[in-house]
Amino acid sequence: MAGKTAAAALRGEGRTAAGADTAAGGPRLPPPGVPGEAEQPAPELVEVEVGSTALLKCGLSQSQGNLSHVDWFSVHKEKRIPIFRVRQGQGQSEPGEYQHRLSLQDRGATLALTQVTPHDERIFLCQGKRPRSQEHRIQLRVYKAPEEPNIQVNALGIPVDSKEPEEVATCVGRNGYPIPQVIWYKNGRPLKEEKNRVHIQSSQTVESSGLYTLKSILKAQLVKEDKDAQFYCELNYRLPSGNHMKESREVTVPVFYPTEKVWLEVEPVGMLKEGDRVEIRCLADGNPPPHFSISKQNPSTREAEEETTNDNGVLVLEPAQKEHSGLYECQGLDLDTMISLPSEPQELLVNYVSDVRVSPAAPERQEGSSLTLTCKAESSQDLEFQWLREETGQVLERGPVLQLHDLKREAGGGYRCVASVPSIPGLNRTQLVNVAVFGPPWMAFKERKVWVKENMMLNLSCEASGHPRPTISWNVNGTASEQDQDPQRVLSTLNVLVTPELLETGVECTASNDLGKNTSVLFLELERKLPEPESQGVVIVAVIVCILVLAVLGAVLYFLYKKGKLPCGRSGKQEITLPPSRKSEFVVEVKSDKLPEEMGLLQGSSGDKRAPGDQGEKYIDLRH
Repeated sequence: MAGKTAAAALRGEGRTAAGADTAAGGPRLPPPGVPGEAEQPAPELVEVEVGSTALLKCGLSQSQGNLSHVDWFSVHKEKRIPIFRVRQGQGQSEPGEYQHRLSLQDRGATLALTQVTPHDERIFLCQGKRPRSQEHRIQLRVYKAPEEPNIQVNALGIPVDSKEPEEVATCVGRNGYPIPQVIWYKNGRPLKEEKNRVHIQSSQTVESSGLYTLKSILKAQLVKEDKDAQFYCELNYRLPSGNHMKESREVTVPVFYPTEKVWLEVEPVGMLKEGDRVEIRCLADGNPPPHFSISKQNPSTREAEEETTNDNGVLVLEPAQKEHSGLYECQGLDLDTMISLPSEPQELLVNYVSDVRVSPAAPERQEGSSLTLTCKAESSQDLEFQWLREETGQVLERGPVLQLHDLKREAGGGYRCVASVPSIPGLNRTQLVNVAVFGPPWMAFKERKVWVKENMMLNLSCEASGHPRPTISWNVNGTASEQDQDPQRVLSTLNVLVTPELLETGVECTASNDLGKNTSVLFLELERKLPEPESQGVVIVAVIVCILVLAVLGAVLYFLYKKGKLPCGRSGKQEITLPPSRKSEFVVEVKSDKLPEEMGLLQGSSGDKRAPGDQGEKYIDLRH
């Protein structure tokens, strides 16, 4: 609104100056509205942006004579100030503020004004000399888009019980021309002046550059529902290209309102169990929130006892126990009014399973007898029971009672009862009971072989079980130690030096109790040495050489056969005569133990048959 008024005043100045010709000694014109006389024509409008070049066209007759003698003036505060003259088509700037920014264009018909500033928004006129004095007026309008609007919110906040509008935010738009118009918005809807509800106060500052900085303050009376309202400002401005706008970011102002309700909140939500991390916090619908305290009702006295909270006013139960169950309440104290508001009491239930009890607690039985184990526990929910074998994890029975009949020695050991709440995963308790079956020691192995190195220290182990608990002894000297694996099982470890005598005799461990004894034997064997890498390489090379020799020999024999040097006859006996020079060489006789029937399979391809008395002998005379 203020910007709009200032802009109108500025444009009004131009209109006033347009008719002030008499102040500069120019021709007098009759005042507008006088009957029978001509009115002053409206000036030509030229619009440019700050920093650009304005082209001022002289609207006189386009004849060369009219443009060869022209004077240009600027009108400022109703005075004509000469700024440029044209003589014989040549232009010359007059001394002053426009001396270095003017030049002629378009054969002298246009005057160019460079680097336009807001100070240049005025009327310019050109005046010719012949055939009679004429003038043409030009109104120059200058525009500059403002910078992005900057908005600052009232970080201190606004109370809803304020008697008059309080400052919500301030919007600043810098370096615009003319003054832009500001519009305020709440949740996307424009705000208007409203008595005692909304007030918009705007002011502007003129910079040395002539540009304007607009500052607008939004004041309003807010209600509780405005605690999440989004406020922003919008700058509307005009350029030669048309109307434009820029928006600021959205802001939220703190809104203060009294507390009306206080309540408790528990995390996690749902059924709680022992061991959980539980947080109890107070909440309120006021801003700022009141000071909170949390109390728990004493089940004996029914009195509320304040609990200790952390720095954030949260009561943390970690780990939660069944004793934490009870009735909790929150108190919210408004420090301004000193009024305390209580929450509705809330029951907190921490589900639990008590310690599991098994009877009998330490059962002992003879082999062949029976045993009944009973499991008991209490819980805030329905329980399920199951029995498991400790060593294997096998489920033996579902229910609180486990029946064991015709007990064997192998039945001794651990049995575990598990009491759980099916509706609450992870809520369970267990109890282990060891069943003892009377009997002599039972060894984990009868005999075992152990690989050793001579003159080394060796750890030997021996395990036995039985009831009563057995003790273990060794037949050799060494450092022995025992460790209980469970009430009926013991592990003994012997540290001993490996000697030739020990390699020969071995080692015995003996387990004994009041009902008998049993023995395990450990045989010691020296580790076998692997062949040295060098000897392995020699063997491999020898094998490869043999294979190569056989391959070469086979190739030679095959070559001689293909050349006909080794003819083969089809008769049962064939002799190959050696040349005289080879008489000393031997004859190889090949005999076959095949039966005549079998040898028939070796006949030649021509179907020749051997003589009945031929036993398959064959003589080969080696010759070339």
